[in-house]
Amino acid sequence: MKNVQTITAQAFCARAKAGEGMSVLDVRTAIEHRGRHLACDHTCIPLDQLDVDAWMAAHPGYADRPLYILCASGKRALKAAQLFADRGVNAVVVEGGLNACLAENLPVRTKATMSLERQVRIAAGALVLAGSILGFTVSPGFYLLSAAVGTGLVFAGITDFCGLGLLLARAPWNRDRAGEAARNSLHKFEQHQGA
Repeated sequence: MKNVQTITAQAFCARAKAGEGMSVLDVRTAIEHRGRHLACDHTCIPLDQLDVDAWMAAHPGYADRPLYILCASGKRALKAAQLFADRGVNAVVVEGGLNACLAENLPVRTKATMSLERQVRIAAGALVLAGSILGFTVSPGFYLLSAAVGTGLVFAGITDFCGLGLLLARAPWNRDRAGEAARNSLHKFEQHQGA
């Protein structure tokens, strides 16, 4: 990817532990962030909610200093970094993401939450069970529900894209209400400035 730099988790952790004034953006989902996140100062904006132009308006001056971007393993961070780099921001992806930072013993904060992956397993299992029971008791057509869920799981395994996971990530219990309130306030501020 053009204009996107990377930093090893080891080098990133050394800078974070040294207390360097770093700007860090976590692009994982709200539920992932709530369960485990960096103990250092950072901002979490899920990739699917990232508005680069709004972020740049609220944080001027990033052409000269690095913006460190991470996710769980690096894939989403690369996508976000490219969006920033295309606008002239010095975007730096933390290789291996939070998982690599954990391996380097970077301090994190954790909270007991049900992971999105676990929610997907529960929902998929419940849908397969419901399809099987309804197929046996009501109509054989309900077996198609079980087949559809199985097909979706195979597709998710092959492509690393899980539609059920994306749907559950948007569920009310998985939303970051504080983050949404901050983004709404920023949006209102921008509208007021433009008026």
